[in-house]
Amino acid sequence: MMVRAAGRELKCAMIQFMKAKGDRYGEHESLEKLGVEVHTMGDGFTWDTNDKTQDIKTSEETWALCVDKMRNGDYDLLVFDELLYVLSYGFLDIDAVIAEIRSIREKQPHLHLVLTGRNVDDALAKMIDEADLVTEMREIKHPFNAGIFAQQGIEF
Repeated sequence: MMVRAAGRELKCAMIQFMKAKGDRYGEHESLEKLGVEVHTMGDGFTWDTNDKTQDIKTSEETWALCVDKMRNGDYDLLVFDELLYVLSYGFLDIDAVIAEIRSIREKQPHLHLVLTGRNVDDALAKMIDEADLVTEMREIKHPFNAGIFAQQGIEF
């Protein structure tokens, strides 16, 4: 969707909640060539967190950047990558996130938001009500389960 939007000269940005600051991924290279801003804000993947306090702090800082980008008024499409994970882990308050999104969308109905992540349980289902479009992608088979580690150009 972001590639399509950038191809039509819409202003786009992606903010990644969990991928570690400073890490470079293949999508960064491609998107930046298309003029898409990419902000990698996380401390790394946190499925088995050792420091929940730090994860919450990082999530709050990343959400603050998301809010700044939404309020800016210059963007047509914003992707908040892994936000649903952050919400499912309780690192951010879902009701506060929804309230902020509603407030901004009232002033900027042209703004398209894409929220990614897994684990959309009953608590996160209300995020679906805020969406214009919902797509579910789920893993059926993955090389990692066969002992094959992340492959350059495929996973990163």
